Amino acid sequence: MLKIYLDNCCYGRPFDDLSQEKIKNEAIAKMYIQSLIKYKALLLCSSYMLSLEINEIPFANNREHILSFVNNYSEFFIGGERENEIFPLTNEIMKTGIKRKDAVHLACSIISKCDYFITTDKRVLNYKTDKLKILNPIEFIKIWRKQND
Repeated sequence: MLKIYLDNCCYGRPFDDLSQEKIKNEAIAKMYIQSLIKYKALLLCSSYMLSLEINEIPFANNREHILSFVNNYSEFFIGGERENEIFPLTNEIMKTGIKRKDAVHLACSIISKCDYFITTDKRVLNYKTDKLKILNPIEFIKIWRKQND
């Protein structure tokens, strides 16, 4: 079964302005991915950085909704106690221009041996590694459907 890591921006996508077609389609794809996680077709990984970022969401309803999903459906969690693995990899990723929080997310997904890192962040989508496939939610759904048809 595929193991995925959803970036914080994916969790927030359904709460964004859905009047733009691209954002609306990414939100729909993200919600489809969530349903696949709920029905155990995908394994979800999360991390201490994701928890920190979710707790910074200013809107209580959004924050609680997202946190509830992550807490209920994450099969794998990478905590700060693994900093001896996380920080060297984070620093390596940052050398490519990726910001610290995004680099921590990527490092955690690599350490947890995720198959896919799903994000809507263009900068992160441009990061290249042979350790992980990085896609936006729409691209991921296209690949998942091809593999499961």
